[in-house]
Amino acid sequence: MKHPFLLSALVALLLAGCGGDEDPAIRSDEREVGAEQHPQLLAAFGGAHEAPEAAYVRRIGEKVAAAADLEGQCTFTLVNSDVVNAFAVPGCYIYVTRGMMAIVNSEGELAAVLGHELGHIVGAHSRRQQRRSIWRSLGVLAVGLVTGSESLTRLAAGAAEFFTLRYSRAQEYEADDLGVRYLVASGYDPHAAADMLDALGRNEQFVARTRGRDEARGMPEWARTHPLAGNRVERARNAASETGNAPDALPENEAAYLAEVDGLLYGDDPRQGFVIGRRFAHPVMRVGFEAPAGFTLTNSPRALQIEGPDGTRGEFGAGKMPAGGLEAYASALLAQLLGDVRAEIGAGERRIVNGVEALVVPALVQTERGSVEIKVAVYAGGGAAYHLIAAAQPLAGSRAAVEALIGSFRRLGEAEAAALRPRTLRTVAVTPGETVATIARRMASDHPLDHFLCSTAARPARRSGPASASRS
Repeated sequence: MKHPFLLSALVALLLAGCGGDEDPAIRSDEREVGAEQHPQLLAAFGGAHEAPEAAYVRRIGEKVAAAADLEGQCTFTLVNSDVVNAFAVPGCYIYVTRGMMAIVNSEGELAAVLGHELGHIVGAHSRRQQRRSIWRSLGVLAVGLVTGSESLTRLAAGAAEFFTLRYSRAQEYEADDLGVRYLVASGYDPHAAADMLDALGRNEQFVARTRGRDEARGMPEWARTHPLAGNRVERARNAASETGNAPDALPENEAAYLAEVDGLLYGDDPRQGFVIGRRFAHPVMRVGFEAPAGFTLTNSPRALQIEGPDGTRGEFGAGKMPAGGLEAYASALLAQLLGDVRAEIGAGERRIVNGVEALVVPALVQTERGSVEIKVAVYAGGGAAYHLIAAAQPLAGSRAAVEALIGSFRRLGEAEAAALRPRTLRTVAVTPGETVATIARRMASDHPLDHFLCSTAARPARRSGPASASRS
């Protein structure tokens, strides 16, 4: 988070048109674009998590890809993000987040996730959606203006489009059905697909119960590429039954999976700081802030992305304090953000925010969809500078929320920063006499019982011991 990350979703427009079927084979041009976009996507959405679990994902991915007649043609990456998601882009680049690894409970369920994404590739779903979409973004425009690179503008636009892509219900069903077929062909219990979808549904309910339904609905777009229609789990069960394989006739390899994820980083990477509900705290920088109600925070290596009501978007980042101080930092930040986009930049206002010297600079940008108000707040921190950027339509409610966000920035005390420690997944064996309550108490969670039940409720009795998150 040392370099400012351009806002990638200030103003967006997605228009649907018409599409049609086409050859699902992986085309050479898609391979080239996928290879180009791969590092950009990783940089923007968490980076690769190069841990032993990454090799495990690649190994299972190759096994399922062979069942889909794509052996040796795909790239499987474990993404360093706690957001629960998996996604695929043309060229057969398939991504699974750490958050997803913490939700699924067996090798078969992981194979079901990968098989579903391979189904999107084989079905050419992203290719069809690209043809039917138009993406306009001030952030994407700014990338090209700042760098003078047409290819970088294209990559940024591609990343934005892929992560706001919403598959149709028919496409999701097709990917589900193909995924079940690939499970059987690769030797896994096809009923693992329904188990996986059920686990995702329980997690979404847990988020809604513990963080509020507004936050559940406000999950970042790229984390909601697979909305769980109510009948998808039942469809997956029926598809598994139609294969003629009874539950457990083929393995799910629960024990192997739990052994692999034992010790996996859970939640935020401390190098990126911690998102705790609507609060952000960085133990190394020793700074933090709190977003207003209705906002969500999404971490990444380059910046913390902020989303709020009424289309409010923003970021938090940091950099080296220039010789010209806060004014020079704010000026450079605005120049990088806006490039040659016409904007009215107001006078900077000096403030003291919770004992920290700050400068707040407003700007107004006219777009095809109306005006966008931008506020850049820069804070002094020794030789470093920290910034909050927020962009919203000029609404009274948005202004109040942005002001509350800016005013919440503060320095963390030494003890508070030291208490921010990473969490890991630990596989534990249940011993005689233990109860759900005693096991749940081991969870390093603000809602230990709900969290434990989220990961175990409605799970078939064939499961072995649960995996629980505990502090390392």
